[in-house]
Amino acid sequence: MGALVIGVDGVGAALPPRGAPVLAEDLGGLLPSLDPTTRWVTWSARAVAPAIRAGARLDRTWDLAEVHRLAHGGWVAGPERVWALARGLDPEGAPSAPTGDLFDLLADELPAEDLVRPDGHLRADAVTGAWLTTPQRCAAFADAARQVAHHQREGRIAAGRRALATAHAESATAVLCVELETSGLPIDREAARRLVTDAAGPEPRTPAEELAAREERDAPVLAALPGTGHVDLRNPAQVKEMLARAGVDVPSTRKWVLEAQVGAHPVVPALLEWRKRERIATTYGWRWLREHVGSDDRLRGAWAACDGAAGRMTAQAGLHNLPAELRPAVAADEGHVFVRADLGQVEPRVLAAVSRDRAFAAATRSDDLYAPVAARLGVERAVAKVAVLAAMYGQRSGPAAEALAGLEREYPVAMAHLQRAQDAGRRGVAVRTFGGRLVRTDVAAEDHGRFARNAVIQGSAAELFKAWAATVRVAVRPLRGRIVLCLHDELLVHVPEEHAAEAAAAVDRALTDAARRWLGGEEVHFVADTGIVRRWSEAK
Repeated sequence: MGALVIGVDGVGAALPPRGAPVLAEDLGGLLPSLDPTTRWVTWSARAVAPAIRAGARLDRTWDLAEVHRLAHGGWVAGPERVWALARGLDPEGAPSAPTGDLFDLLADELPAEDLVRPDGHLRADAVTGAWLTTPQRCAAFADAARQVAHHQREGRIAAGRRALATAHAESATAVLCVELETSGLPIDREAARRLVTDAAGPEPRTPAEELAAREERDAPVLAALPGTGHVDLRNPAQVKEMLARAGVDVPSTRKWVLEAQVGAHPVVPALLEWRKRERIATTYGWRWLREHVGSDDRLRGAWAACDGAAGRMTAQAGLHNLPAELRPAVAADEGHVFVRADLGQVEPRVLAAVSRDRAFAAATRSDDLYAPVAARLGVERAVAKVAVLAAMYGQRSGPAAEALAGLEREYPVAMAHLQRAQDAGRRGVAVRTFGGRLVRTDVAAEDHGRFARNAVIQGSAAELFKAWAATVRVAVRPLRGRIVLCLHDELLVHVPEEHAAEAAAAVDRALTDAARRWLGGEEVHFVADTGIVRRWSEAK
């Protein structure tokens, strides 16, 4: 493995697997040395983001932070902690970063060129990047990174082939996150303005206009219950009182609670419609457009390869929560289209894979997994679907209770896998995903049991998704395609129109390839709904 570090103002060092180190005073001098066939060790993808943004093809990486999160769980994965654990040191003993106050003067002085302190920890200003002012210092930090990578790799190999493959996929996803943030999601600005206007009113120019727009949004709800007086619709307690006066008694004002009462009084559907408009006005309104959609009509936000829990990707700026009402504004550039692909019934299929339940795996050979499950249980498809989802989320009551008993009878291996995870969570014992991610449950409790029960499936599904995305990322590059959105189980690829069909086929092939590598076989069949659209809203 090679190692790459970029320091202050673009100085950097690349340590290839063989040959002399490349020491560069600027990024331009470093990029030609980054052989795309080399697996480059990085402290994190974000630490080498300047090279990625400049076009470096870091297709094969070893991201120390992401591999640390896999092995140890949680989110905290700074170089000081990663180094300490790899060297057998107490991470709590790592020095804190300089703050510039008088207490820094009391700290032990360290020779200017020494990276490692006498106690074995990294110097704090190297961790923050402030020390990385020369190529030689970058080379020392890169050598330290490679030492940690060798230690981590030995641990992943000991954990099994799948754990090593997951480390590779998570590292590639971290690079993809930098690319997603850099390229952004294409937005039709005029369409976005029209949609925001429809929901929130014209863009306010003064506080008075903003207040007037707010009152206009509130008016239909208050009109549905004449004589109610002033009600702050943003105050759940006042909304509950208003509903009670209409004869609608609810335990909370959550959306799903209100939807169950939609026929009880006209104020309920008016309130649900208000919630959609208010969400756009306050979270995805005019300020959101100004702050997050750039002059190049790209929506940008920070991305992370894992959430610090079960390992799902996360994104800011509303990229993971964009309301359906605004999806028509996500539009491909002129001459381009989106290839949109969504994994079908992925968590039940993952359950079949990770539990190694042969009977359940047989059901995945159908494009609709719930149909053969329903036939085996002797129930309607809808009941089978609710039962399978309830099993993964730890629900034991409701209309699917009898079907749940059937699942335990017909698919005992899969159900036992879930139950072991739940029992561990109740005891506060950490669990691991299929790819070896440590998922902490911390405190023994019933809720932690249900969390652990789902985490071993949700986290494993996230690993499959990221392995797929990493494969697609490389597969569509010769077609000038680029992934522009990863949404839980859904990919959006931006590609020239003339390459659309070929890109769609590449996306489907990538799923087959990624699933085979992830699972180590073809016992479980994974499917994706793949289509070609010009706007995200056109997807089924």
